[in-house]
Amino acid sequence: MPRRAELLVPATAAGARLDAWLSAELHVPRARAAALAQAGSVLVDGRRAAKSTRLRGGERIAVEEASPDQPDVVPPPRHEVVWEDEHMLVVDKPPGLVVHPAPGHRSQTLVEVLGEGEGASFQPRAVHRLDRDTSGLMLVAKGEPAQRQLQAVLRRREVEREYLALAGGRLESRTGTIDAPIGRDPRRRTRMSTVTDGPREARTHFEVERFVDGFTLARVRLETGRTHQIRAHFAAIGHPLAGDGEYGGRPVPGLERQFLHSARLALVLPWSGVRHEWRSELPADLREALAAAAG
Repeated sequence: MPRRAELLVPATAAGARLDAWLSAELHVPRARAAALAQAGSVLVDGRRAAKSTRLRGGERIAVEEASPDQPDVVPPPRHEVVWEDEHMLVVDKPPGLVVHPAPGHRSQTLVEVLGEGEGASFQPRAVHRLDRDTSGLMLVAKGEPAQRQLQAVLRRREVEREYLALAGGRLESRTGTIDAPIGRDPRRRTRMSTVTDGPREARTHFEVERFVDGFTLARVRLETGRTHQIRAHFAAIGHPLAGDGEYGGRPVPGLERQFLHSARLALVLPWSGVRHEWRSELPADLREALAAAAG
């Protein structure tokens, strides 16, 4: 039998997309929240609502989920291993794939899939994380010793991490640095904010690629790597990322997630002393969103 969840939308969620808000509240992938809405399993004030519905605050939401004894297991999106040696993998992660297990998450995570792959003889350990709906390149160590080595390189800020992001509006400068500590938002615990009781150093560099009608495509380089850093920083300067309902980003037709892609990684491998660089092209959904924004 299905179970029913009753939720009250707080005033602080005004403007958020229904699927994005449900994803955070129910601790499920955004694709799962969207599927529930599309299936008619989500009622907003007693009526079915589209996944893209913008919340006002104060609505009562009813959600029918599969019960724990009849789990609705969602197959994980497919990833690609773009490089591998005896110590680590470079993975091109698709959107919708969670890196680590989390409460309420019903599909396999990246580390689980890698650990169960054919012939897998190692324990995969993420060196850094990408948000569930952020796509692109990430480093995965084959076991704890390699993870410690790579995280030490990361702490020394010797890993080059470059993203492509579509920011709302027109950035005032062609290049710049957002230097603002961030931490958990005291009013919305699913978000990070520059207004916080627990600030941690965070620094993001950007360079404008081109201006698109009402948006700016930028190359973004992380100096530090806090949770949601790019998303929170661009929201803090008044340019939240396209499609990022959690941070107030403007929607783009057909875009079901934030426009953020890990496009380039580079580092000197600590066990060989050899520098490697990897690149990932924008996936189809972001290319289409960029064309839609330009059109």
